[in-house]
Amino acid sequence: MNWLNCAKIKVMLVGFVAAIALVGGSAKAEFIWKQKADMPTARAWHSTSVVGGKIYVIGGWNAIGEWNPQWDALTRVDEYDPTTDTWTRKADMPTARGDTSNCVVNEKIYVIGGDVGNEPISIVEVYDPATDTWAEQTELPTRRFWFSTNVVDGIIYVIGGSDANWGGMTHLGTMEAYDPTTDTWTPKADMPTGRSFSSTCVVDGKIYVIGGSMGATAAVEALDPATDTWTRKAPMPTARYLLGTSLVGGKIYAIGGYHHSINGPIYSTVEVYDPQTDTWTKGVDIPVTTAGMSTSVVDEKIYVIGGATATHAGEHWVLTSAVYVYDIIVDFNNDGIVDSADMCIMVDHWGTDEPLCDIGPMPWGDGIVDVQDLIVLAEHLFEEVPPAEPVE
Repeated sequence: MNWLNCAKIKVMLVGFVAAIALVGGSAKAEFIWKQKADMPTARAWHSTSVVGGKIYVIGGWNAIGEWNPQWDALTRVDEYDPTTDTWTRKADMPTARGDTSNCVVNEKIYVIGGDVGNEPISIVEVYDPATDTWAEQTELPTRRFWFSTNVVDGIIYVIGGSDANWGGMTHLGTMEAYDPTTDTWTPKADMPTGRSFSSTCVVDGKIYVIGGSMGATAAVEALDPATDTWTRKAPMPTARYLLGTSLVGGKIYAIGGYHHSINGPIYSTVEVYDPQTDTWTKGVDIPVTTAGMSTSVVDEKIYVIGGATATHAGEHWVLTSAVYVYDIIVDFNNDGIVDSADMCIMVDHWGTDEPLCDIGPMPWGDGIVDVQDLIVLAEHLFEEVPPAEPVE
């Protein structure tokens, strides 16, 4: 087919200019995991934040040596630009640490607590991407690591974690709230299930705490900051900790994680939670097993960065610098490249509710193949789509 002379393309271009209304529907596009440019440094138990459409990877742990490795807490900060698929090194964090958590308020990244020398700390430092500078803030009242954080209405909530090292490990339900405008902390209602290594997402002003370690738990509990109360929710199908969670299209994607036993396992599992119905469904598994990674969302796409991909005899973590993105499928004919053939497939379904081609607006389409879908496809034009390969 000569797509430049294709009459349907002319109709499509007219639609591009003239489309003024979108039709609702329930058709859903398909998604796939794609590998992107590796992070400069392999690491795990780091944290990430998004400012200005760029992802900032901060701290974490790096292992030197294959067997009985030496573990180094990192000060390193790297910026990832999804638009160009490139990395840029930024000013180091003043305090080397892993097992911390980040939050963004007013375009600044707050790095809270963490682990130095296998001991929890209470240090809080704030990074300004606009100036590439760091500053100290008031310390966290309860020193801890392995906790989770999230933001509601400009307030940072620090939830769970541990306040002791491996020798005297605890799993906290403790919650404290930080107001960046006043640089002050306030105690809040404890989480019902004390745990470490959980992950959180905010939906409609409520914080959902998912999974975690006290062994390994499938527990899900939601905090309503307006009333400072907790509600139990449907448990995750796969009990795990060291997982990542991200919110896309009003649903929470729980990715990877670990279930401690003699030989693992580390999971590639993806499960999707719908807060509206309090139900879980199966997602598209990530191509590699991964735990202790970090996840971030840019333009309704989930980026999974770093982490551990395997263990040796259940003891040694194998770290990775790999980056994966959960992206829309636009290679409709599966020939390895997004090109005119895929565009003609879209045109063949123009004005229908064909799920394959209903890819826009992101993330779920709008029930009809129209100009919104053309825009999404155009963003990927001439992109090569090789099959995903496991990380060595």
